[in-house]
This record gives sequence, C-alpha cells and structure tokens, in this order.
Amino acid sequence: MKPSLALAALRHYIFSKAILPSGRVLSVLCAAHCQGDIGLKQKNDNALGDKLFGWKRSTEMVLLRSTSFRLARACRAGLSLATLLISALMIAAAPTVAQDGEAPPAAAQPKPATKTMEVVYLGKEYQEPLPLSFAEKVITDKGIQGARQKLKEANQAGGFLGYSFELEEAIVPEDADVVAKAKALLAAGNRYFIADLEPDDLLAVADLPEAKDAIILNIRSSATKLRQEECRKNVFHIVPDYAMRADALAQYLIWKKWPNWYVMRRDTPQDQDYLAQVQRAAKRFGGKIVEDHLYDLPPGARNLDSGHQQIQAQMALETERSPDHDVVWAINSDDDFGDYLMYRTTRPRPVVGTQGLQATAWDKSYTESGGMRFQRAIPRIANRPPVERDYTAWLAFRSLSEAAQKSGSVEPETVKAYLLSDDFRLEAFKGQALSFRTWDHQMRQPIILGGGTRVPVGTSPQDGFLHPKHLTDTLGFDEPETKCKF
Repeated sequence: MKPSLALAALRHYIFSKAILPSGRVLSVLCAAHCQGDIGLKQKNDNALGDKLFGWKRSTEMVLLRSTSFRLARACRAGLSLATLLISALMIAAAPTVAQDGEAPPAAAQPKPATKTMEVVYLGKEYQEPLPLSFAEKVITDKGIQGARQKLKEANQAGGFLGYSFELEEAIVPEDADVVAKAKALLAAGNRYFIADLEPDDLLAVADLPEAKDAIILNIRSSATKLRQEECRKNVFHIVPDYAMRADALAQYLIWKKWPNWYVMRRDTPQDQDYLAQVQRAAKRFGGKIVEDHLYDLPPGARNLDSGHQQIQAQMALETERSPDHDVVWAINSDDDFGDYLMYRTTRPRPVVGTQGLQATAWDKSYTESGGMRFQRAIPRIANRPPVERDYTAWLAFRSLSEAAQKSGSVEPETVKAYLLSDDFRLEAFKGQALSFRTWDHQMRQPIILGGGTRVPVGTSPQDGFLHPKHLTDTLGFDEPETKCKF
C-alpha cells in the first residue's frame, strides 16, 4: 500500500471510530513522513494538527513530538511502513492521556509481556589476508559491526511489539578452542548463533550433541561442501557459496557474449572449490574455459621502487601465452596477485572473479532499494565503510528477529519452522524478498556485481535466465541438483 493510501485509510478509521485526535494517533504521520508522503517538522506541528483535526492543545503537542520523533528514528533505522502503521494503531487504541479538567482513565492497560531472544556472535580471530596495498588497513572487526547495528535496530522495532533482543559477543583467540566455548554457551541455554567461523570449526560446533536444536547462521564461509555433502540440519547459510558467485558472473558474461574464459589461479582449498564451480557454471550456461593456468610465481616486491615494473612485466608474460579469450577469470582467495592483472594483461581483456568484477552479497558502491541506509549506518559505529561480512551478519540477525516477531515465538523450533516456511520473506535492500531454500538452507538472494567499481555493474540473476519458481534459484544448486541430505 502506498503511504498516502495507508494514511488516508487510517484517518478514515480514526474518525469512524471516534478516536480522539491525540498526538499518539498523529504519530502515524511520522511514519508517512519517513516514507516520503508528507513533511512533519516540530515548528509546524500546531499548524498541521489544526489543519487536520481542528485542535490546538499543549499536552497533545508534547505527545505528538515525542512519539513522532521516536518513530522517525525507528524509520531511519530501517522499519517498514507496515510496522510503523501497526505500531501507531496500537498506540492509538490505548487510553488517551487525561487533558486539563478531564478525569483520568479508569485503569491503564498493562504493557505487553516482553519476549527476549538471546543471540550469540560466535567467532574466532583468524588471521586476515594482508591487503595488497600498504595504504589499506587490515580490518579486524568484519561482521561484528553488522550484528551490533542490527541489535540496535531490532530493539527499536521490537520494543513496539513486546520483543527485546540481546547480543553476546563470543570471539575467541585464534589458538583457542571455539568448540569448548560453544559447549559452554549451549550449556547456558543459548540456541541462536551467528557463526563467523571457517568450515572445520563450523562443522565441529554444529555436530555437538548439545547443538541439535540450535540455529546456527553461517556468515563467513562460501565453501560449497557446507551446502552439499557436509550440510547440517541446524545450519543456515547467509553468505553466498562459490556456486552462486560463479553462476552470477557466468550469467553476466554470457549475456555480454563473452563466453571464452582464461582462468588464472592459486591452488588453495578455497581456490580449488571456486574453480570447480566456475567449471560447473561454464557447462551450465554455455561458457568455455580456454585454459586453467596455475599461477605459482611470487608477486613483485610492491614495497620497492622497482616493484611496479616487476609486476607489469610478470603479468604480461603470464598472459602472453594464453589462448584467445574474452575474459580473464582470477581465482585468488589469498588476494596476493589478482588485482595486478587489471590493465597489465597482454591482450586488453576485463578481469572477473575474486578480483576485478566480483560477485558479492554486498558492495561498497551499492545504493539501490534503500541500500544507503546500511552504507551510512556502519561508518557511524565502525568508522569505516561496510564490507560483505558486516552485511551477512546484519542479515543473519535480521532473519532471527523477523522470524521471532512474525511467528510470535522465540522458541527455536518455532523460529526454525518459520524460517523455512513460505511466509518468511525478508526485505534486505535487494529489491526483492529473500528466503531460505529448504533443501540446503542456503539463503536465496540477488548477487551484486561490483568490487572496486564506483557504481555496481549489475545484479544477477540476469534477464533471460528463467526458473519456474524463483529466479534466484538459477544461482547455485537447485533442488534437483543438490547433494545435501539432512
């Protein structure tokens, strides 16, 4: 419903039910305001109230200002118009505050009982790859900042509906035992985990007998096996896997009529996984890998005066021998050579993959569908731009908070059933609702094509790639293809 129509409907309801035109009712005007319907400023509160309802009373003005500004802050935090309208109606239905000369209400209505959801951010201080440029700082708080942001938003929204949320940050040192930490948290009754863990640690936690009824949301690892042979019934995957990333890029390259791909890669387990998914995407969409080239040379000494000259000559030599191709597909999870390929290849060809044009859940250049709210929120608390893991952590917490409020329960069994139901449709700045696949618990979502560009290049799935149910199921493993057996 458009904001103007929602506002008109609410006004009709107010007058038809003879509800007093209190400031609490007018809080809905703030909801309409933050959706772009009308302007509501403190300096013209009196004029607006007099115009709409024909009243001017100081007590009502105090209520109008306090409630409208609270709702405005909630709106900026990301509440939907529907949530704000519901909240305003709940407030409007409550007894009005006694005015001068009026008798107080007979009995105040009790506040709704608060349901509390306790969420644990479980992580480990893994060594982050060093940035290729010395001018770039190592980010050591990826992910947790997104969870902190959503904690604030969830409590702002949930407070209207009788829900509260708590976040326990359990990030252990790299040499510590994260499984022992998980056991202690489970013994304390925690059942909701945002997991910032590598695959082996994630599986070790998920396989704990105590975690059988827990809900663990993977925000870090793109490993395909976690959604296939090594899938777990108590694990949900927020971050896209390598199959989704490869398919997102492959669709765009086929749409551009660039079907011939020259792969340059390292040989880490992550790189091998990504390579397998690029090979799968080529078969799936009609692409061709003209050569799979293993890059085994150390990069040039970038901190020396001669470093750039070494790199320039090295990249040219490595690509000179390649068969003719349309695109260089870099697979370099350690980020130690991929960025050097751009503008240094023998043939003038675009670079995609882990560097160049990248397939990501979030990108620093993305501003569509209200994305600027998130782009602005993270710098306020982290003093840096958001990264993908901030978004996946935010999205994991949002999934839990929405499921609790929509299902009416904070019990794990009920929340899990709602996450996997058709009713779970999550708004997350992507232009369409997100949901979980029942066959592998992967979140289906559009993938942003960006990474290093000042504006996004595109979003996959691309036009022309069809699916009978969800277009986003053209990215990654569809139900008939899955090897996951819960």
